[in-house]
Amino acid sequence: MQNITPQQLYQTIGKNVAQLRKEKGYSQLELSLAMGYKSVSVVSGAEICYNSKHFNLEQLLKISQILQVDLCTLLQQ
Repeated sequence: MQNITPQQLYQTIGKNVAQLRKEKGYSQLELSLAMGYKSVSVVSGAEICYNSKHFNLEQLLKISQILQVDLCTLLQQ
């Protein structure tokens, strides 16, 4: 992860979350609800970095637990 900008990292994380979510059979809404949100906007926005939205550490921890993957998996390029 050398020479990567924060924005590039956020995009990588968003893509990883989207891919793993789909592999595990979760919709954006199902993942959002499991994380404790009432709408899909947090997940959908962060997966594509819409308006510079991104997941925070607490959200990434929840996602890794829900999808049953290692937290580091979400950060891999």
